[in-house]
Amino acid sequence: MRKLTLYFLSTIVCSLTAVAQPISQKMAATAMRLWPDTASTTKWAYEQGVVLRGVDEVWQQTGDKKYFAYMQNYIDQLVNKDGVIKNYKIDDYSLDNILCGRELLMLYKVTHSEKYYKALQTLRQQLKDQPRIPEGGFWHKKRYPNQMWLDGLYMGSTFYADYAATFGEQADFDDIANQFILIEQHARDPKTGLLYHAWDESHKERWSDAKTGLSPNFWARADGWYMMALVDVLDYLPVNYPKRAELISILNRLAESVQKYQDANTGLWYEVMDKGTEKGNYLEASASCMFVYGMAKGVREGYLPASYITSAKKGYEGILSHFVKTDGNGQVDLDGTVSVGGLGGTPYRDGSYQYYLSEKVVRDDAKGVGAFIMASVEMERLKNISAANGKVVLLDSYFNDEHKKDAITGKTISYHYKWDEWDNDGFGLFGHIFNNYGFKTETLFDGPTASNLKKGNVYVIVDPDIPKENPNTKYIEEPHVKAIADWVHEGGILVVLNNDTGNAEFIHLNKLMGKFGMQFNLDSRNHVVTPHFETGAIVIPQGNEIFKTAHKVYIKEISTLNVTAPARSALTDKNDVIIAVAKYGKGTVFAVGDPWFYDEYTDGRKIPADYENFAAANDLVAWIAKQIPAN
Repeated sequence: MRKLTLYFLSTIVCSLTAVAQPISQKMAATAMRLWPDTASTTKWAYEQGVVLRGVDEVWQQTGDKKYFAYMQNYIDQLVNKDGVIKNYKIDDYSLDNILCGRELLMLYKVTHSEKYYKALQTLRQQLKDQPRIPEGGFWHKKRYPNQMWLDGLYMGSTFYADYAATFGEQADFDDIANQFILIEQHARDPKTGLLYHAWDESHKERWSDAKTGLSPNFWARADGWYMMALVDVLDYLPVNYPKRAELISILNRLAESVQKYQDANTGLWYEVMDKGTEKGNYLEASASCMFVYGMAKGVREGYLPASYITSAKKGYEGILSHFVKTDGNGQVDLDGTVSVGGLGGTPYRDGSYQYYLSEKVVRDDAKGVGAFIMASVEMERLKNISAANGKVVLLDSYFNDEHKKDAITGKTISYHYKWDEWDNDGFGLFGHIFNNYGFKTETLFDGPTASNLKKGNVYVIVDPDIPKENPNTKYIEEPHVKAIADWVHEGGILVVLNNDTGNAEFIHLNKLMGKFGMQFNLDSRNHVVTPHFETGAIVIPQGNEIFKTAHKVYIKEISTLNVTAPARSALTDKNDVIIAVAKYGKGTVFAVGDPWFYDEYTDGRKIPADYENFAAANDLVAWIAKQIPAN
């Protein structure tokens, strides 16, 4: 039943994504034109944080360095070499000022630059000192005492959760989860199920209800911020974290109510959500994008039932038909975003229906453009989601178990080919691609056994350790060989990404590979001295069984393979077997003598653009999904 549901899910979005250039990329081009990454135009503001997040997600979808370069150049205009953030004032204690920190985190994870780390500590210090109500909720801003706004959950908690996960501060997860739980307890309306824009704990603010402390209306973008915050924060909470289920329940309650107020004709949402028939109300773009993003991502991640994709699709079609405009040159723009929506301040904003309708509606507002890019990426990510139907790919972290002391934090960390690693040695983008094809990415920290291999459908072994890399080297022994071979025979997919001689373990690994008619040679070809990338080039002939779109790739310092039945070559170059595959019982084995798909060669930042390693990674994952037995 789940397979049929996911098949339906992917087919209903294909018409929206089957274009020469995805519209997410077209709108990202608009964003980079409107807000150039130059010193005179950049600003540290939450609006730009939304745009940067959208561009970041396009980079992850494409591996195109121009998107990463834009993100980095933009932030570099605002963060000096000492980590000082331009025009940022910590004593404003505004959660709005935290949002750009999400891109600081990504830049730090990719580059490990100390200046980004220093800037991150400034933002983390703000959260430590941020004023709170007695129950622990953050004030939205220092100048708005005792007030929690839905906006603030997206501005602050998304960064907070990413930071806590990145630096191993799991104790903060309770504080993060409680922000969501607290505001829902106080701001959710039992009749509509929607959340009011804000809550004043003191009940003293002029806009607040004397009995409840709540603002008067359901502003669509506020609920949109909150929904996006929920699906993003859940990315960082461990599966076994006790309060994770409670946040998923909150998301489901909100999604049900949001769906109820979706306009039946257009698929869009009104500026004031529950007053669609009242005079002056209008369909609003940014909130509609946020709800589409929240529903689409919620379904893709399994937080929401697959049925919500129908609402997301209808909403996205409404956005494309009502708000997206294309000129004669193919440039796209987004109409219909309300420029601002707030409470209090000068002139005073009372939260009335009339107030929300009084703010200007504009074209190409950063909040709308950023949210549209994110919604588009989510819809595009659904295209192949049914390929693996929720199957699990296990990444070995037992035979490859290197650790090092981080030069900046001083902490000992696990590194080298990990799903959550985004620097040159990481598999951040490889994992992202697996997720796009419907795989769940998990890590196997123990030696493979018949029992723990049953948890996965694909098992990836990469670059087994040698003593110079890991003094506690763990070798592939006979019990491991038997467990893996039996598992493959019953339908498992084994992916082996070795390395060249001197940088990987061969003797024990080859005992495993011998089960499938493969042997890694103790050699090293395609030696490259930067910038002579051409010596690492391999051309893939047309019609290759695995690589349908990639035709020129970069693989340096490869150990070649010898193959006998049941193995055979899947890619030969200059009489050397570069890639081998084998059918073994119901299962399949893929082997290549280089990790190859790590971020350094897929993220677009280093190798020339004519190498198609990112496309090759997509081709491989699509092929792996097809190898999974039908039952």
